[in-house]
Amino acid sequence: MTRVGLYFGIVQFLFVSCWTVYVIYLPGLLEQAGIGKKWTLWVLMADQLIFTLMDFAIGVAADRISAGLRRLGPWLLGATAVSGAAFLAIPLLAPAGAPLLLLGAVGVWAVTSSALRAPPMLLLGKYVPAPGVPWVATLSLVGLGLAGAIAPYLTLGLRGLDPRLPFALASLALVAAVAGMLWAERHLAAAASAEAAPPARSVDAGVLTFFAAVALLGVGFQMHFALNSAPLYLRFVKPAELDPLMPVFWIGFNLLIFPACRANQRFGGIAVMTGGAVIGAMAAALAASAPSLEVLVALQFLAGGAWAAVLMSAMTAAIAIGHTGREGATTGGLFALLALATLARMAIVATQLNKDAGFAALLPWLPGLAWAGAALLLAWLTLRPRQLASSP
Repeated sequence: MTRVGLYFGIVQFLFVSCWTVYVIYLPGLLEQAGIGKKWTLWVLMADQLIFTLMDFAIGVAADRISAGLRRLGPWLLGATAVSGAAFLAIPLLAPAGAPLLLLGAVGVWAVTSSALRAPPMLLLGKYVPAPGVPWVATLSLVGLGLAGAIAPYLTLGLRGLDPRLPFALASLALVAAVAGMLWAERHLAAAASAEAAPPARSVDAGVLTFFAAVALLGVGFQMHFALNSAPLYLRFVKPAELDPLMPVFWIGFNLLIFPACRANQRFGGIAVMTGGAVIGAMAAALAASAPSLEVLVALQFLAGGAWAAVLMSAMTAAIAIGHTGREGATTGGLFALLALATLARMAIVATQLNKDAGFAALLPWLPGLAWAGAALLLAWLTLRPRQLASSP
């Protein structure tokens, strides 16, 4: 199972790195195609809207493919090949001055890359025994955390480089990594024991409460890391000193996810989500009034660990809620809500709401409030386990 988890981690690392490369070069590519840089954020928002819609749709489609006793790996590889071709085409189409072709390639890439989010989690839910899901999910998320940690350095390293090279390397590496999914699925299928699918569950109050908590957690993460982190650091350092500090959150994510995994295996996903939400709320609230850089760094490290506990446990809980037969829909719903939270954060920036004096005064405290609200919802589920009987 460890090797499979590492494969999934590599795929997540490359997927997030592709997104980083895309965001770095998008303004210049849009300008080459005759689209003003001012539209960059709106294009990124359109991408997130596509992710929101497609994550759930592809998760449901993956459930149907799996229910038809067909292997998911070849479909994943095919979607990734299309995604890689579209991604590779983006820097080639931009210099041609064909804005519609460029936006079409961006759209195809966004649609097909959704196949790399929920479907791999379906494989975990379908084949990995429940006690092993947190460990494999943890290894998968370490890839995401590493990609987040190196993003500032990737930005510096790619500055001034011809975009065709990083786009090509990222595309080929991702296709090669996803090809390993064929092996991973065969390995998991051979190791799994046959299990009868339980009766399909209705969407009850517990499930809706769980996903409402996920939405609040996603919004809290986006506001804390993407909107608040840099301004909080700039209280103590100069802009040129930000690059070594921004990865602190992801370092905490990568290191503290392992004890969170052990806690998940012992106490269950919903309980660890609750604890992570409480710790995250406290860390975000205290960071807003940190008295020194050293204290702020420690709180950012702790907030990253809390997000790791939340995200890993949310994945295991979503898999358990959908077990068996709806893992794609539930994990797709999870990723769709996270994409929607990203879209909400981008909308705040696009409308310049973050520059409004009243909203800006509240912004440092909103992540803590969002995470605290999620913690209350999750505590309700923890105290009433029958509301979510199939959670781990």
